[in-house]
Amino acid sequence: MSETLDSVDAKILDLVQHDAGMSVAEIAERVGLSSSPCWRRIKRLEDSGVIQRRVTILDRERLGLTFEVYCTVKLSLPTKDNLDAFETAIGRLQEVVQCATVTGACDYELRVVTRDMHAFDDFLREKILSMGLVSNIESRIVIRSVKNTTAAPLGLISPYVSAHG
Repeated sequence: MSETLDSVDAKILDLVQHDAGMSVAEIAERVGLSSSPCWRRIKRLEDSGVIQRRVTILDRERLGLTFEVYCTVKLSLPTKDNLDAFETAIGRLQEVVQCATVTGACDYELRVVTRDMHAFDDFLREKILSMGLVSNIESRIVIRSVKNTTAAPLGLISPYVSAHG
């Protein structure tokens, strides 16, 4: 869909990805439209799947979820059935906030969030290793998060660049 986005669409996307709680009237004012055409654009972006959903980002530290780990996971036998079983199981684990299939020596990269090291150890033993699918896990504890964003890099789409560049 990126070829049908114009600079107004890009401005709308930039606003809603940084504050999904903005009203249509606020967005419309900032992009120079009246509310009805702005609402139609937002609806079109939602219907096309460019806007997948609107969420609230919680402060994990204030919630006591301060232990973050990146884990590379290698399956014992990476067959289609085992890959499917692992991915289905991972989808159910709330501690896993991201999972990606990756190239290289491992099969998956997980980003895991828990309360502390003990909770992480329980997670590994009771949820990951108990699957019987994993041959190796390498974990890297996050010391400090330098950058953590959910924002798409809109500067890389041509209408936005030409309008803001």
